[in-house]
Amino acid sequence: MSDIINEAVTQLSAKIGTFDGSVKFVIPGEGSIMVDEAGVREGDEDAACTMTAEADTFKGILDGDVNATSAFMSGQLKVDGDMGQAMKLGAQL
Repeated sequence: MSDIINEAVTQLSAKIGTFDGSVKFVIPGEGSIMVDEAGVREGDEDAACTMTAEADTFKGILDGDVNATSAFMSGQLKVDGDMGQAMKLGAQL
């Protein structure tokens, strides 16, 4: 597992813990993170919503330096599947 994925799992776990739904974050070249009822972990299972962003964008969103909505509108963050799940998770970040 990459350092970026490890750090993201740590940060997301501290902010979210568990989540009533399923979202997968994909960071090309680094790996994937699952957020669901079981918690936050490295993984690549099916999810209701998949969000894809480069490592810098994803780190900026986690750090609060990048607004997720702005990243989505500018094409830096791609969302596939249930947009409601993405918004629900965004409210917890």
